[in-house]
Amino acid sequence: MQEFIRLYNEYQSEIEKFLVETLRNNCHLMNPGVQNLKQFYSVFPSLELVYTTDLNYIQTSPNIYSGAIMEEAIGKNRQYLMTRVHTQDQEVSLTAPYISSATGKSCITMMIREGDTHYFFDFSVVEVLRRLGLVELHPLFNKVTKSFYFGIGLSLMFFSLMSIGYAFYDYFWQWLVEGNYDLESVFKPIVALTMGLAIFDLAKTLLEREVFFKAYADKKDESRLLSKFLIAIIIALSIEALMVVFKIALNDPTQMLHALYLIIGIALIILALAFYGRWNIRPERSSSL
Repeated sequence: MQEFIRLYNEYQSEIEKFLVETLRNNCHLMNPGVQNLKQFYSVFPSLELVYTTDLNYIQTSPNIYSGAIMEEAIGKNRQYLMTRVHTQDQEVSLTAPYISSATGKSCITMMIREGDTHYFFDFSVVEVLRRLGLVELHPLFNKVTKSFYFGIGLSLMFFSLMSIGYAFYDYFWQWLVEGNYDLESVFKPIVALTMGLAIFDLAKTLLEREVFFKAYADKKDESRLLSKFLIAIIIALSIEALMVVFKIALNDPTQMLHALYLIIGIALIILALAFYGRWNIRPERSSSL
């Protein structure tokens, strides 16, 4: 959702001007009563919710949706919305985008005072952007994409659990069944556990960003995700390299050069990760100056 908020903030003045002017041109519809207020849905396709309050911001009408009415909302105190106002004049006030408790989606609220009544209009941020041609969304494609990411995320979690299960299975098999308890029987489960953790973290982040929309992808999030995944891989490879060094030292020291190649490769990955982190931090610092 961060991408939509960023786009909204970029065109904030134009969007708010359009909403305010359109509402003022249809102020003849602004009369108390459910049927009168429902007419605004034909004017604003992006409208999600309409209701009215008195001068003390106590709700006097039900929550009026396009296809439903919620009487339980009468009597609620809407004073808290005034803390989110960023644009205000004598007639019209607008809030910054926030998550609506009524719909669970990102919205903006426009408040207009007419006599002793405040009229509240909640607009969906995504729908406003789509109606103004600032984003292109296809509902069916979005559902297919979300389902695909959901399936991939669950699959990654499954294989993460399989990797963790294999770690415990191999450890106890080597210890209890074969009676071969050595360094390799300890290192192998640690490598499997580390890989399972890295895969699970990747699956969790994928589901959060692409399915549940806790955070939309941006450059900072992408660099953090890649860094966490590479760190887990580096740890696993380092453990594997340590195991190779011990095996070669005990069995055939003349092959130690191969272990050195593996360690050099790990060092190059660490240097590449450090360069990548430095390269991503530098633009953020320069933009803040």
